[in-house]
Amino acid sequence: MAKALLVIDVQVDFCEGGVLACAGGAITAKRITEHLESNKGAYDYVIASRDWHKANNENGGHFAAKDESPDFKTSWPEHCVEDELGSQYHANLDTSLIDIHIKKGQGANGYSIFEGIDDAGTSFPDLVNDLQITQVDVVGIATDYCVLASSMDAKKFGLAVRVITGLTAGVSQDSTENAIDDMVDRGIEVNPVYEAN
Repeated sequence: MAKALLVIDVQVDFCEGGVLACAGGAITAKRITEHLESNKGAYDYVIASRDWHKANNENGGHFAAKDESPDFKTSWPEHCVEDELGSQYHANLDTSLIDIHIKKGQGANGYSIFEGIDDAGTSFPDLVNDLQITQVDVVGIATDYCVLASSMDAKKFGLAVRVITGLTAGVSQDSTENAIDDMVDRGIEVNPVYEAN
C-alpha cells in the first residue's frame, strides 16, 4: 500500500502569462514546492502530469478548428503543445522533487492523469497497480478541469482521494466551487490545507 502526490498540469501555459492562464497559477506552483520540501517522506511517490498535445493537430477536437473560435468549455486555443515552452513545468515547481512524469492529451483532450502514460509508455492505471498505490493527494491546475477529472477517476479506480485546495488554482470561482461540490458529492475528501495522516 503506497501513497502518492499527484501534481496536475503545473505548466507555463496554465500560469500567469500563459495561453490559458489561471489566476494564482505561479503561486500554486511555489506552494506545491514548499509543500514537498516541508513534508519529505510523506509520500512514497510524487507523480506529475503534463498536457502534451500534438502540434498541427486538433487533438480530438480539444483545440478549436482553424476557422472556429474556441468555446472555452470543450474546445480551447492551442496550448501545451509538445516540446514547446508552454508545455514545460512552471519554473516555481522544483522538478527534482518529482519521481514520475506523466504525459497526456497526445491527440486527445486528456483532462485526467488516468489518460496519460509515463516516459516508458506505461499507462497511468497500470502504474498505479504496479506501484500498489492506494491513496492519493491531488494538487495542481486547474481545479475545475484536470484536477477534477483526475480526482474523479482516482475515486472510480478505488483509491482514497484527497484534494488539497490550497495547492490548486481554478479557471473561475464559480466553476471551481461547482467542481469542489461535485468532488464532495462523490465522496472525495477536500481540504484547504495539508494535514498529515
